[in-house]
Amino acid sequence: MSARTGAQYLEALNSSRRDIRVHGETVRSDIASHPAFKGVAHAYAALYDLQHDERVKDVLTYPSPTTGEPVGTSFLQPRTKADLAQRSEMMKLWSDRSLGLLGRTGDYLNSSVMALAAAQDWFAQVDSGFGKNMRSYYEHVRDNDLLMTHTLINPQANRSQSAGAQRDPYQAAQILKETDSGIVIRGARMLATIGPIADEIVVFPSTVLQARPEDEPYSFAFAVSCDTPGLRFLCRESLDYGRSHFDHPLGSRFDEMDAVAIFDDVQVPYERCFMIRHPEVLTRGKMYSETGALAHMTHQVVLKDLAKTEFMLGLISLICDAIQIESFQHVQEKIAEVINTRELLRAVLRAAEADAEVNQWGLMTPAWAPLNTARNWFPRTYPRLREIVWQLAASGLFGLPTEADTKGETGVDVDRFLQAASLNGIDRVKLFRLAWDASASSFASRQEIYEFFFFGDPVRMAQALVGSYDRTEVKERVNAFLNSDGPLAPLAGPELLAAATGVRQGG
Repeated sequence: MSARTGAQYLEALNSSRRDIRVHGETVRSDIASHPAFKGVAHAYAALYDLQHDERVKDVLTYPSPTTGEPVGTSFLQPRTKADLAQRSEMMKLWSDRSLGLLGRTGDYLNSSVMALAAAQDWFAQVDSGFGKNMRSYYEHVRDNDLLMTHTLINPQANRSQSAGAQRDPYQAAQILKETDSGIVIRGARMLATIGPIADEIVVFPSTVLQARPEDEPYSFAFAVSCDTPGLRFLCRESLDYGRSHFDHPLGSRFDEMDAVAIFDDVQVPYERCFMIRHPEVLTRGKMYSETGALAHMTHQVVLKDLAKTEFMLGLISLICDAIQIESFQHVQEKIAEVINTRELLRAVLRAAEADAEVNQWGLMTPAWAPLNTARNWFPRTYPRLREIVWQLAASGLFGLPTEADTKGETGVDVDRFLQAASLNGIDRVKLFRLAWDASASSFASRQEIYEFFFFGDPVRMAQALVGSYDRTEVKERVNAFLNSDGPLAPLAGPELLAAATGVRQGG
């Protein structure tokens, strides 16, 4: 096979047999026709269709090394900066199409599995078969253009206790038993965003996994199809209310369903296992950092964040045009905040890509420090972007009739009394309903919370940043000044001088 079309994706989704629980209903087939999933499934299908658009297919696809057929560029294992640039262009193009509001498009986990496969020897340190399984799985999802979701964390219960010390030891997914053909998993995992509409679910170790003997049954990495017997998805309430794109322009298109993945004695074949037990190897996120997968995943995320910021900047600018408020100083100050956010993200990406280096697994990998800064900073910045939207739209967010009110006699009132300086009443309502969905609706709230916890607890992320950031040079520079009697801080050695001036040794 090769890069899929949207129709092929939807056909595969509708023909699969799964166990999805949503709104008190069990959904087993025709998933893409169900009201809770139809909008977002068709948004994903449109991204697959884009791979066949003559204008961009050379950016979005490349020849598979095994079949020669075109496959998605997010599977490309970059060996050069040109490869990395193509991946970047592809991921930004996809993010722009969804305004940065789809957080689990295929390129996110494609980037992860791509990097993990390059680092197959990391998995082989325990068992050579695990390395081969990782490589084979990557080639399988690449050449069939499969959509993956993943799940990393245990259900919230007693957070002061380990998974094995909970009242129900099988609340969190664990290895029930090992068999001649693989393992059997019982329990639940959070949080499988897009689980109901994905082809595959990758179950990776939590980044807070510890190397304690009692954690061994909860230590694993594997993947199964989303229609595997015994696997079911327990969904949250849908934020697609079945209304028109006019009424809910974002929620009707981009509500990526979040679900709890429940493993009811699911049998995982050995060839789909990438690690069984060995918490000392999987502990504290080593699988992501030591393989380089985290850098490539974060590269995709920051590109998505840039697209999202650009959407907010465009929306804010149109609001200002519509009601002619940009001349006010406080409005300009707010717009400047959004512009600064965009430019800082652009700078981060430029630095990460310019300073990319080949890692130990042979992949051209974007520099981690700028990406790590962005992933710590943006979750706290995004709420401000949302706040600026509703502050500038102000009371205009409350006088918003629905699309049905724009017809007939009521439509005359809408067009007359809700007009703006540069828009008729109906177009103004349409714009401000978009502002509502971006800043004040349930969809908007979910976006903010999702961004805040995208990589986990921000406090823990900050701890990791502080613990891993090398501050030796800057401390030595200050110490050198303290121990100097001259009018200026003394010149440092070559390494410190290069750091201070931004000049790398050797050019």
